[in-house]
Amino acid sequence: MRARFSVIAVFAAFLVAAPAVARGAPESFADLSQQLLPTVVNISTSQTLKPSQRNVELPQVAPGSPLEELFKNFSGPKSNLPRHVTSLGSGFVIDPSGYIVTNNHVIEDADQITVMLNDGSSLPAKLVGRDDKTDLALLKINPRRPIPSAHFGDSDRARIGDWVIAIGNPFGLGSTVTAGIVSARNRNIDAGPYDEFIQTDAPINRGNSGGPLFDMGGNVVGINSAIFSPTGGSVGIGFAIPSNLARDVINQLRQFGQVRRGWVGVNIQPVTADLAEGLGLPGPVGALIGNVTPNGPAARAGIRTGDVITAFDGKKIPDARTLSRTAAGTPIGKTVTVDIMRNRRPMSVRLTVQRLADPPAKPQRQGPPAKPRKTSQLGLSLSPLNGSTRATFRLPGSIQGVVVTDVMPDSPAEEKNLRAGDVIVAVQDQMVRTPEDVQRRIDADLRSGRKVEVLLVNRAGALTYVALRF
Repeated sequence: MRARFSVIAVFAAFLVAAPAVARGAPESFADLSQQLLPTVVNISTSQTLKPSQRNVELPQVAPGSPLEELFKNFSGPKSNLPRHVTSLGSGFVIDPSGYIVTNNHVIEDADQITVMLNDGSSLPAKLVGRDDKTDLALLKINPRRPIPSAHFGDSDRARIGDWVIAIGNPFGLGSTVTAGIVSARNRNIDAGPYDEFIQTDAPINRGNSGGPLFDMGGNVVGINSAIFSPTGGSVGIGFAIPSNLARDVINQLRQFGQVRRGWVGVNIQPVTADLAEGLGLPGPVGALIGNVTPNGPAARAGIRTGDVITAFDGKKIPDARTLSRTAAGTPIGKTVTVDIMRNRRPMSVRLTVQRLADPPAKPQRQGPPAKPRKTSQLGLSLSPLNGSTRATFRLPGSIQGVVVTDVMPDSPAEEKNLRAGDVIVAVQDQMVRTPEDVQRRIDADLRSGRKVEVLLVNRAGALTYVALRF
C-alpha cells in the first residue's frame, strides 16, 4: 500500500509540474567541443624580477642548525641576479585576424606574452589594452592565415540551470573541456566596482582564467575569471564575467586602447532596510546619494545629498551597484532623465553624463582617540571639532560636525562599523555642530517613537549615511 501511494504521489507531482518541461542533458558535448576548441588559446607570460623586487629578509639561524642548509640556498651569490617568472592562463579568439580576449590578471606586469594556438603553434602577442576594473585584456597576434574565432552571445539570456561548457588551460595541462550549469547570476564577490558574475559549477581551476564559458549554441556567455576554493582547486564554485559586460569593454579597448566610462559625480551607497525605515522610503530599493561632487553633472542637475536614485535613463535602479554599472555604460555626452526620491517625494531631473577620470586614492586617516565628552544612547562618545580634536584625528578645517572619539563595545554604532575619527555631519538631515546638538536630536526622536536614527557621516572626506537602530 505504501509503495502504491508513493507511485501516485510521484505521478501527481509530474502532472503538476508538466507545464514546465525541462530539457534533458545533451547526449554528448563532443560535436560542440570539436567546433569550439580551435577558438581557445593557451597564454604564457614571463616577467623579469630584479633583486630589489624579490629580496626577502631571512631569519637568523645559529651555525650548525638544521635550518642552515635550508636557508643557504636563498642567500648565495645568485640572489643578486635577475629572476624570470612565468605564468599560464587562457584566452579565446574573437577575430580571425588575431584579436584575443583574456583576463587582465593573466597578463598584468608581463614582459613577454606568448599565445599557443590549438594546432600547437606559438606566436608572440602584443597588448592592445587592459581594464583592471573588469579584469579584462585584449591581445593581438599576427597569424599567417585567418584563424577560427568565437563570438559573444547574450549573457542576459543565460538562465540558472542552463548547461554551459568551459574550455581552458588548467594547471598548464593544455586545452581542457569541462561542463556544468549556470548556478547563479549577478554575483558580487567584491572583485571590482562592476561585479555581476555568472556563477557556474563547471570545473574551473588555476590556468582557466581568461578562457570562455560557452552556452549550448556555441556562444561565449562569460569569461572565466575566479573561483571560490578553500583548497586551491575546483569545488564547483566558479565565476565568469558576463559577455554583455565584456563586449562593450573589449570594443573600447580595440578602438581606444582603454575604457571610457560615464560619470555623474556622486558617491552612492546601498539603501538598507534600516536606512529605508529611517528615511521614510517604501523599501530598500535604489541608490542613496552620500556626496555630490561640486560642479559635477549631478550637482548641475540639482541632485543633493540624501536623494535616492530609483531610475536612470529609463532603467530601474534596484540597488547601488546597478547604478554604478548603468552610469558607467552610458555614452559620454548623453543627456538622461534621472528619477529620484527626495523627502519622500518622487521627482525627475535631467543631467549630461561626463567621462570618468580615475581620482587618486585618498589614504585613510586615523589617530588616537581624544578624551570622550558626551556619550549618546547609540554607543558613541562625541566631542566638538576644535584645534585639539582636528590635530588628533588630522581633520581639515573644511570638515564640520561632531567627531566620534570612542565607540562602545556591542553597541549599535559598533555594529555599523563607526569608529573614532568619523565626523557626524547631520542627524536626520539636521546639521549638528556640538555633541549637545546630537543628543537633543536623539532625545526628540526617542520621544516621538522613532526606532532608527540616520546619521550623515564624513570619513576621510567621503560622506555616507549610517542607520542606527535604538
